[in-house]
Amino acid sequence: MIYESHHEPLLTRAQFARRVIGHFAIGTGAIAVALAIGVAGYHWIAGFGWVDSFLNASMILGGMGPVGDLCNDASKIFAGLYALFAGLFFIAMLGLLLAPFLHRLAHRLHIDDERM
Repeated sequence: MIYESHHEPLLTRAQFARRVIGHFAIGTGAIAVALAIGVAGYHWIAGFGWVDSFLNASMILGGMGPVGDLCNDASKIFAGLYALFAGLFFIAMLGLLLAPFLHRLAHRLHIDDERM
């Protein structure tokens, strides 16, 4: 089980910090993979150079939108699919990074309810 059950005590601050760092590390790795997919797609499908591919993939993942002009249908389809992926990916990463804090809050509130 990833998280402690409601019958177990709250984690210590050090244990909680390790959990947050673990979530951050997983999120960082996932962002790197998502960015690599975007860079590769913009480079090989849209024909952009590596730096322009990185810029476009970064801007899409960051929610800002594409920078370069897309010249063929395949690149436009890739850009659309990558933009949809990036939107869902953003929500997933937000959940991953907030999960330890929300779980700790819910666990703390539940412990307070059991004491009454």
